[in-house]
Amino acid sequence: MKKGLFFVAALMFAISSKAADVKVQTISVGEVTVKCADKAWKIDVKVAEKGGREEISVEMTAPQALTPPQLSVEFSTPQLDAHHLWNSAKTCHTEIRPDWGKAYISSLAYEMPIYSFINTNNRNRLTIATSEAIRKVESQLGLREEGALLIGKLRFFVEPEAPLAHYKTTILLDKRDIFWADAVRESAQWITAQNGFVAYNIPEAAFAPLYSTWYQFHQQITDLDIEAECREAVKLGMGTIIVDDGWQTADNNRGYAYCGDWEVAPVRIKDMAAHVKRVQAMGMKYMLWYSVPFVGKYSKAYARFKDKMLYFRSNVGFGAVDPRYPEVREHIYSIYEKALREWNLDGFKLDFIDSFRFEGKDPAVAQNYAGRDIKSLPEAVNVLMKELTGRLQAIKPDILIEFRQRYVGPAIRQYGNMFRASDCPGDMQSNRGRIANLRLTSGTTAVHADMLEWNLNEKPEVVARHILSAMYGVVQYSAMLREIPESHLKVMKHWIAFSQEHRKALLHGAFRPYHPEAYFPVLEGESDKERIITVYQEGMAVNAGAADREVYLLNATGAEGLVVELQEKPRKAEFFDMYGNSVAGNKLAKGVQHAAVPVSGYVKLIY
Repeated sequence: MKKGLFFVAALMFAISSKAADVKVQTISVGEVTVKCADKAWKIDVKVAEKGGREEISVEMTAPQALTPPQLSVEFSTPQLDAHHLWNSAKTCHTEIRPDWGKAYISSLAYEMPIYSFINTNNRNRLTIATSEAIRKVESQLGLREEGALLIGKLRFFVEPEAPLAHYKTTILLDKRDIFWADAVRESAQWITAQNGFVAYNIPEAAFAPLYSTWYQFHQQITDLDIEAECREAVKLGMGTIIVDDGWQTADNNRGYAYCGDWEVAPVRIKDMAAHVKRVQAMGMKYMLWYSVPFVGKYSKAYARFKDKMLYFRSNVGFGAVDPRYPEVREHIYSIYEKALREWNLDGFKLDFIDSFRFEGKDPAVAQNYAGRDIKSLPEAVNVLMKELTGRLQAIKPDILIEFRQRYVGPAIRQYGNMFRASDCPGDMQSNRGRIANLRLTSGTTAVHADMLEWNLNEKPEVVARHILSAMYGVVQYSAMLREIPESHLKVMKHWIAFSQEHRKALLHGAFRPYHPEAYFPVLEGESDKERIITVYQEGMAVNAGAADREVYLLNATGAEGLVVELQEKPRKAEFFDMYGNSVAGNKLAKGVQHAAVPVSGYVKLIY
């Protein structure tokens, strides 16, 4: 009798500890299942149709603050005319993975929770997004071999999380037959609206061509070298310099063991305030690099914060501080405020905020969160960055703040106004793709190219192609300007002037990237007065669009001429070479034909 009672009790416990799946019907993907493994949580799921898209709201409630269990939202739908999967990763790969393949990751400082299944004709077939832009989300998206089904599994609370009593997220499903990039762009806008994010102030200076010290100098910089390069940069039309890693240390090992105090190394820069003033007098704004989370064992700050780390890597001598401690946040605030006030900087490159993360267990749990006034790490990073950049803006309203891919997106737009493509030195194709991805998810925030560099023996037309691959972002340069051949300088000067003259179409207007599966062989920008189309792949037949404004067709293919389709015969076609010089061309008529556009040159169509 006792054995029987024990069996029944155990069975009842097993049932009560496992929450029932919640299933809802959608138009976009059919049945959607929401799973939560803990019956202590009440799950409420609703579906609403808004503007041709569907929103699935998922709400979790517990009787008191509890460690949240993993939550998943799952669906399967037939693979119909969906051949590529766009995501925000810097690799720009659009393959459809098997459903057992590696999951995509997004968080506050890592990628974007937007995924778009598209066809081979630039049309959206199914775009998925979630409003969770702070915490980590794993998205298992791919193809199930049995039946050729597209599988989606979005998993929440997949890393250590502080106790809470309520949580809500919303999943967006967009199956409209529209241009794929519009679906992605609108999804990013939707995330912004769902969270009430307000973009950081974006001064026009955020769009000025920029010089960076990193690729040519790395850590071996001096004030004399910086000033000499700035004198050349001003002649070419650049408006800002970012002085990267090295100013704070005499060490050249490219590590972070000396980070934490952020004091100027006299061997690098003798008098920072005077040096900054001299550069600004040339007409350039001055930005300075910082690694936000890192404190190294050779810094004075290490003794103070060695017990307030998220992790410490003893093999390289540095770790990341835990921003859940108020004294850690105040230390970080004071460093930047002091630098801004004392050196009159124009901005900061704030690096490695994705390194505020756990490497294993959350150390706070064993300490019962002692000393920490915020329990959630993502929330603490959000508070840190909002407060930091808010304080800096209070001192200098038009301050420039740069972040780089991967940690960019709707949430990060609250803290910065310049988003740079992730490092890809010498790789014009990767630069182009990373810029295109950033343009779709960054709203009006200035998107920057990764810094351009090339070999001094390179052909001028190839130098121009490097620049043309970066033209739909703000072009950053990291070439040794004092050593560059005159032919390279002429190319740079022309295209810098072109990028500024046509800034509205290239950087502020409607942006249309074509064929991400082929790494964006055609990019297009448009203002109310002009359309600029750049072709990167030889043999592409490019449509010049409606004859309703001036059209510029830029040849970045490396081959002579472009195949163009004109809807109307232009009144005039003017041809230019890579230096902006007028050259002879051929007459163009309506239809598909060959236009004699020089390598790295362009044709201007006037209607």
